[in-house]
Amino acid sequence: MIKHKRHKRLLKLLAEHQNATVPQLVDWLSASPATVRRDIGWLAERNLLTRTRGGAASRQPKVRGLAHASETFQHNMQCNAERKRGIARYAAGMCSDGETIIINGGTTTFMMAEFLVHQHLKILTNSFLMAERLLSTSENEIILPGGKVYREQNVILSPFDNDITQHHYAAKIFMGVYGLSLLGLLEADPLLIQAEKRLISQAEQLIVLADSAKFSRKAGLILCGLNRVSAVITDTHASDAAVQLLEQHGVRVITTEPEALPDAAAYASYGAAFDLSAMYAPEISH
Repeated sequence: MIKHKRHKRLLKLLAEHQNATVPQLVDWLSASPATVRRDIGWLAERNLLTRTRGGAASRQPKVRGLAHASETFQHNMQCNAERKRGIARYAAGMCSDGETIIINGGTTTFMMAEFLVHQHLKILTNSFLMAERLLSTSENEIILPGGKVYREQNVILSPFDNDITQHHYAAKIFMGVYGLSLLGLLEADPLLIQAEKRLISQAEQLIVLADSAKFSRKAGLILCGLNRVSAVITDTHASDAAVQLLEQHGVRVITTEPEALPDAAAYASYGAAFDLSAMYAPEISH
């Protein structure tokens, strides 16, 4: 089994069973004890699991919600989750009742939903997960563009230029990205580029939600230049050099403290079964 697939499978097994011994994992993964121990060590160094005496345990409790989320989205929800939650809370605090805003699909932007429950906004989003969450927990008015549902990206995309998006203007768009560089906002998935550019064109302010890991990620597609970005909300792990470079290009940078996730009981309100501890997989969602 390929290494990254074995890691993904190992984390999924721990998500299901919460803990396992090395012999159990050897049997489930059809791998040698030495390989399993190396995998446990590699994943533990990256805080994706906890070493135990004779095995490993999941770092996250079983939680509920996001029944339709792809494995990639689930994995990305876990990566730097505390940093993303702090960013999402700050972003939600920038919204005023009565505003029209746009929120694109992504894991950090999805976390904004928790903090928009008591707001009264008109929200255009291409994330069906965001729409589902807000419709079930808030009184916000939700607008979805027409188009095809792409399960892996967890977004709704239209193949037409004249979709509903062009009829809505927003004071702010909150957007997650694959990465940032001096060239601008970077995207790895060509499927998302056209739709995201369309959303950006309908908003006055572009506010980017990007945890500090995004500053070191490279991608081959440029979504837009830094001159279009009003603000970047990141976390306190972002390097001074990265922050200064953005500020030198006229981008306002806001740093937030990581924030602990709610306990499993709080997540139970999300609805149907979903494991936040999730998987090890190549990243596509933001």
